[in-house]
Amino acid sequence: MESSVSLLQRQQQSFVMTPQLIASIRLLQLAHAELHQFVEQEIEKNPFLELASNDSATSGDLSSMPGEDPNICTREHDGPRAETSELLTQWKSIRDTANTAAAERPALEDFVASTETLHDYVARQIALSAFTQQERLIASELTDHLEDTGYIHVNLLELARRLNVREADVERVLETLQLFDPPGIFARTLSECLEIQLRQRDRFDPAMAALVANLEMLAQRDFPALTRHCGVDEDDLLDMLHEIRTLDPKPGNRYQSGGPDYIIPDVWVLPSPGGGWQIELNPDTLPKVLINQSYFAEVSRLTAHNPADQAFLNECLENASWLVRSLDQRAKTILKVATEIVRQQDVFLEHGIAHLRPLNLKTVADAIDMHESTVSRVTSNKYMLTPRGVFELKYFFTVAIASTQGGDAHSAEAVRHRIKAIIAAESADEVLSDDEIVARLKETGISIARRTVTKYREAMNIPSSVQRRRENRVRLQGRSRA
Repeated sequence: MESSVSLLQRQQQSFVMTPQLIASIRLLQLAHAELHQFVEQEIEKNPFLELASNDSATSGDLSSMPGEDPNICTREHDGPRAETSELLTQWKSIRDTANTAAAERPALEDFVASTETLHDYVARQIALSAFTQQERLIASELTDHLEDTGYIHVNLLELARRLNVREADVERVLETLQLFDPPGIFARTLSECLEIQLRQRDRFDPAMAALVANLEMLAQRDFPALTRHCGVDEDDLLDMLHEIRTLDPKPGNRYQSGGPDYIIPDVWVLPSPGGGWQIELNPDTLPKVLINQSYFAEVSRLTAHNPADQAFLNECLENASWLVRSLDQRAKTILKVATEIVRQQDVFLEHGIAHLRPLNLKTVADAIDMHESTVSRVTSNKYMLTPRGVFELKYFFTVAIASTQGGDAHSAEAVRHRIKAIIAAESADEVLSDDEIVARLKETGISIARRTVTKYREAMNIPSSVQRRRENRVRLQGRSRA
């Protein structure tokens, strides 16, 4: 066989992801807090980028780039205002219409009384206690290790060595602190927390001590083993369980240690006056980026004879323009995906969770001509404010459960809600098993296996029918004694 060498020309297409394309894709899945952090980092590196406030973004010396986010602007000191973006009306915020009235009245937060923290409350009790100077120092050190839940995790021996005191002195001060309010504070374990509360009620007898020492069995609801360990019958055990239920496993939680955490929605869905829904992007989650072109022109004139400096300036301007386009495209994509989700889940917004439709990423992606991976990135860590509450965008994507009546399938979230409602409607005398719940669901047209009901019930932390019967007995006996 003879070998030969030939020269051939072949045309081939390939998809190459540039670093900027990879960064643009990454922007889609960033939450608004991460996005603001990313933009701030870019501003630190790029001399032509600025982060504008809401007021400066609407002032006369700013102009929107055609076809881009009106919140992402280019600074033109001498140029006229550019054409308004196509999405300006779509991104119109109800916050804009309320800015004037909101500016005239003080914020409600100015009138909210400060909440006393757990550490403040403990420090006040220490100041009123008859401690010596050394004991007060030990109490202060122990309070520094106090967690927001009321527990303390510290090595008493190491603390004693650091303070140059005896370990017995530290233990004595800790025992005094454990008598403070709220009951159960300064405990090192859950068992100790319950023990402290029971001792203050004078209810810590040997049977209760055995119960507190075997909390694992209590969590597993192994009542037969508990009766053997505690040396009581079932009725006495039920009384003890009722007593345990009245205790607070995290006594420090009643004191607020800081400000509440809020979820800031990326999209607002509001009823439209003419019917339907009005979908808007939250401007607070959109960084308002400015490109200072006048500064670029001024610096370019000074470095016109230096090719290296001019290349650096051009690269900075190109990166700034890329960031503006990427932020604009990100906002448009979020709005597009959210609009399709609202269209698919319109009945849910009208009538509640029982009418949540099954939905997957492919359905939304095909409807808006995007790839499934893009929709997945957009719906990650993004939240939507609706008349039904605040939901993560991924909440609206659920698997389908077949219908026994030949109609539309049911979403898994709606089925879970239905199971929870059935169990909540149980009477004390009639507790339904998983098989009976399956039968109830079939009567409403939902075809589901018993193991699926069990899986959904356990995911919602709902105990089995046997455990619910026992808990009902505890509640009924507690009410009869009350």
